[in-house]
Amino acid sequence: MELGSRPAAAMSKKEATDQQPSRPTWSRQIEFTLAGIGCAVGLGNVWRFPYLCYRSGGGAFLVPYLLMLVVLGIPLLYMELTVGQYTRRGPVHALATVCPLLKGVGIASVAISFIMCTYYNIVITWALYYLFNSFQAPLPWQSCNNTWNTPNCTDHATNSSYSSTASQEFFKHKMLGQTSGVEETGILRWELFLILILAWILIYLCIFKGVKSTGKVVYFTALFPYVILIALLINNVQLPGASDGISFFIVPEWDKLRSVEVWVNAAAQIFNSIGIGFGSLLAMSSYNSFNNNVLKDTLFISITNSLTSILAGFVIFSAFGYMSYLQGIPVSQLAVDGPGLVYVVYPQAFANMPVSQLWAVLFFFMLLCLGLDSEFAMVEVMVTSLMDEFYQQLIRIFKRKELFILAVCGVAFLFGIPCVMQVGIYVFQLMDHYTAIVSIMFLAFFEIIAICWSYGVKRLSSNMEEMTGQKPNIFFRLCWLVVDPVLITVILIFSIIQFRPARYGDYVFPPWAQGIGWVIALASIIWIPLGAIHTLWVLPGSLTKKLKLSITPYALNATKGVYKERGGGAGEPDISIISSSTSLPDKKSIETYF
Repeated sequence: MELGSRPAAAMSKKEATDQQPSRPTWSRQIEFTLAGIGCAVGLGNVWRFPYLCYRSGGGAFLVPYLLMLVVLGIPLLYMELTVGQYTRRGPVHALATVCPLLKGVGIASVAISFIMCTYYNIVITWALYYLFNSFQAPLPWQSCNNTWNTPNCTDHATNSSYSSTASQEFFKHKMLGQTSGVEETGILRWELFLILILAWILIYLCIFKGVKSTGKVVYFTALFPYVILIALLINNVQLPGASDGISFFIVPEWDKLRSVEVWVNAAAQIFNSIGIGFGSLLAMSSYNSFNNNVLKDTLFISITNSLTSILAGFVIFSAFGYMSYLQGIPVSQLAVDGPGLVYVVYPQAFANMPVSQLWAVLFFFMLLCLGLDSEFAMVEVMVTSLMDEFYQQLIRIFKRKELFILAVCGVAFLFGIPCVMQVGIYVFQLMDHYTAIVSIMFLAFFEIIAICWSYGVKRLSSNMEEMTGQKPNIFFRLCWLVVDPVLITVILIFSIIQFRPARYGDYVFPPWAQGIGWVIALASIIWIPLGAIHTLWVLPGSLTKKLKLSITPYALNATKGVYKERGGGAGEPDISIISSSTSLPDKKSIETYF
């Protein structure tokens, strides 16, 4: 790993901050691009995108999806990468720099990433469990002749509510040992517990050397899934009925476009898939060299992410066509649900394919790769943010950064233990519903307010010109100023209007469990008002001047640096010149104002 150096003009902006060690950069810029692809491309591309396509009329979903990619996904990713690369800090410090009043957005993104990494690793645990079981012949979910099967089990796919497939029973009874509800906790599933430990060991080995180890791992984890996806596609298109599934995927039902829900789902999918608001890509971009071409990375990451979703769509829908052929029913009548698509429906399709063990091993190894690089990106957010804020204290306690990362992984592992109990699937569903659906929309809304409106498009464009020599074109400036804030507001409003309490299949969580879900949601959202209160508390002057300073870039850094040097007795700053600046003020300017 090489230590990056920035131009003197750029470095001057950071002299007003607390002293930090020299920030490392990626050994090669392609490592960041691959890490960004690995972070953005995850399990959601394989199950959520095909599921939304299926539910939204197949090809009709592609129209709003591609439109939202252009006007929402690409501009907002460009915005986040620019802020991360320019400030060279994780989400907490970056948001505190550009808009002190909304610094809590950065803290909230760290909180939501940490909460998600505790239960997202459960999906990796399931992938490992299925992977290990895929080396058996026949596959254990291929027949009903097993000790965990019930009398209602059937070897053939069915839509009947009175029977269940061998694949469903393997997932529910063999792997999860699922209880009847969240009220019944059951016992620890020791197999899953040990595999969860293995999953966290894999995560630690991927990130313990920081961007040095991450940069090398992503060469494999980001690229190998495409080899498997292409191999699966070549196999699936040769299966009988595959063409019917592909036709359903690419031929639109135009009437579906009249539904507002389809458009909102398309925007939400772009949003969640790329990871706007999670802080992962912002943290990773903080390790870029100062003059890196952000737009090139933005286009490569976002377009590759969407192309991967479409490729996965062809793979999944060709398998749907094959299943509809076996059952003798139309593709539109298949029993397909969300995450069960990956662990119930698709394994069921494998069971009827030639050389089923090979395809099962390849598929679940692909899920492992997709999950790993998304997972270590979430952990990296926590590590980067804490190291930015408490570097000296953490090194004094842990001696080495590697030991601190081990501690973070250990704590996240402990929080994940309830998910490997028999009640685990309910805990997982509750956390996912109130984190990925509820919290992220609020975070995204306030992040856009902080960067696009408070910090301002003019400053953001000036930062980009300083780094690359070119300002963003009128399309991006218009999206940042008007289109994206309006779209996110609409998505947030419809998310609130259409909000439904968490449920798993036909099981509806009791009120007390829903209450716990809201506590989980508030664990991240609460930092936004708390951060605003803290900012107003520490800034000097009257309430009016506090409010003006709170939306002034770099005001907190100035207070921390200059007031510390002068003991807080130098008077109050004249913020009028700072506020009108199109860039972040340097130390000399700050000292003048203070």
